[in-house]
Amino acid sequence: MRRATEVNYYAMKINSLLVVVALALVSGCGKQQERGMYTFTYSVFFPPTHVQAQLAVSWAEEIKARSEGRVNITVFPGGALTKADQCYEGVQTGRSDIGMSMFAYTRGRFPLLELLDLPVGYPDGVSATRIANLVYDKWTPAETADTEIMYLHAHGPGILASKKPIRTLADLPGLKIRATGFSAKIVESLGASPISMPQGETYEALQKGVVDATFCPIETLKGWKQGEVIRFVTDSACVGYTTTCFVTFNKAKWDALPEDLKQIIREVNGEWVVKHGQAWNDADEAGLAFVNELGHEIIPLGAEEQEAWRKKVEPLLADSAAKVDQRNLPGADVLKAIQDYVSAARSGK
Repeated sequence: MRRATEVNYYAMKINSLLVVVALALVSGCGKQQERGMYTFTYSVFFPPTHVQAQLAVSWAEEIKARSEGRVNITVFPGGALTKADQCYEGVQTGRSDIGMSMFAYTRGRFPLLELLDLPVGYPDGVSATRIANLVYDKWTPAETADTEIMYLHAHGPGILASKKPIRTLADLPGLKIRATGFSAKIVESLGASPISMPQGETYEALQKGVVDATFCPIETLKGWKQGEVIRFVTDSACVGYTTTCFVTFNKAKWDALPEDLKQIIREVNGEWVVKHGQAWNDADEAGLAFVNELGHEIIPLGAEEQEAWRKKVEPLLADSAAKVDQRNLPGADVLKAIQDYVSAARSGK
């Protein structure tokens, strides 16, 4: 009888202890839910070794640190979640929570923001990145209203890298120039023949003479080793184009975040815009150094020649803005603002 009583006593103690533990666990979970723990996926089309993909990772890490672990973002580089041309739609539909890609990969989907990629003479990646965000903040285009744009960034001016010297416009007719997307129209405006192909095929195409030159930011001459199969670089930054990248958030996921976490992310965004722009500049400097190490000739364009190149692309600029105007969007106004921003950047303002 005494033993049975002792057993009942210890059983009651154990049950009481289990109740205390259970209450503690429930309380802990309740506090965790109260604090709000959020996990997100981030699709990036750049390969993991690319500095822009690395900046995406450091952006996610910084947000985690400042939110004290409440926001955890897993980055999937190299198009592992969604390919470059599927990235924006993937964020919109929830295949990923966040995405980084380029507007140019879905031509016609972003008519107003595509004006940022025109050959207006961007001087560098820092300026192109700053201008892209100024334009976005001023107009906040409805074409991106189905996601929450975090920020934009853009590479330095596209230039001509060639196997033959290109010193004047007269050297361009008859040349086959690798170009993609909108830059193909720039090639046509300058009087040459565009050949469309991805960056991965350009090295061999130059090597085998399939193309005579490539339109690209100078950073690709090192990053893709194309400097090994060209001999000349024409500084055509007077008609330098860019390709604008976006970082955007699924609308529903963003709206569900409490305001304190949104503010943390906004603060990190503001800092990382600067880092992305500088990374593009640094990459261009490395590309130029690589070309110089190889002993290639850098061909500058004189003032008159620069003006002649600009006049060649003017109809393309006007036509692009007019087509956007026809869609009841402020194409001419946006183009004028971009040109004014570029002019100010070139004059150091």
